[in-house]
Amino acid sequence: MPRVLLVEDEEHLAAGIRFNLELDGYEVETIDDGLRALERLVPGPEGAPTPAPIDLVVLDVMLPGLDGFQIAARMREAGNYTPVLMLTAKGLPEDVVEGLQAGADDYLPKPFDLAVLLARVKGLIRRRDWARGTTSEPVRVGSATVDFANFELRKGEEVVRLTLLEAMLLKLLVQKRGQVVSKAEILEKVWNLSPDTETRAVDNFVMRLRRYIEEDGAGPKLLQTVRGVGYRLVDE
Repeated sequence: MPRVLLVEDEEHLAAGIRFNLELDGYEVETIDDGLRALERLVPGPEGAPTPAPIDLVVLDVMLPGLDGFQIAARMREAGNYTPVLMLTAKGLPEDVVEGLQAGADDYLPKPFDLAVLLARVKGLIRRRDWARGTTSEPVRVGSATVDFANFELRKGEEVVRLTLLEAMLLKLLVQKRGQVVSKAEILEKVWNLSPDTETRAVDNFVMRLRRYIEEDGAGPKLLQTVRGVGYRLVDE
């Protein structure tokens, strides 16, 4: 049974979301304060009790104590890569991009239909499972080894934990190795956004992947830009 952490300070909304998630078979934990949510999501000092693992976080932006953007960013900085679905009254494209850049994996503007929320939760867990794959066999990308089952990339002595979006983007490029993958396809399949969304998020994530896999990020050889079209991952 997937465990969902719901971080929402509107009592009636939180109760409605929790009720419907539990009807769909999820185990739900609720928190109504940003600082307490961060304490739950970021590991405490060594030797502190380890709380039950979370499969997905439904995170409101406007919270007392600490907002959702800050929580998502600090989660990622601390090495917590649990998928995050961000909820907010801010629905402008730049708000969506800010949420994704902070570390959210999906973004749902308020007001929303509960059926849409449930579909997004199910979709995020399905996308996580797709990124992990059905095999635990590591994949070689240049001199790096990628363990999609654990969202880990190893290059020499360095170990990088991948976010869900980083893992999904790299998995898509690996599956289509040698082919050009358009930005439109990436936005649709990885970000779950409209293919015509105007954003630099894809370019920024590609730059991050290059830092992980390339010998020289300034002169990439493995993850190539096909100007005006998209990106292509090639063999070394």
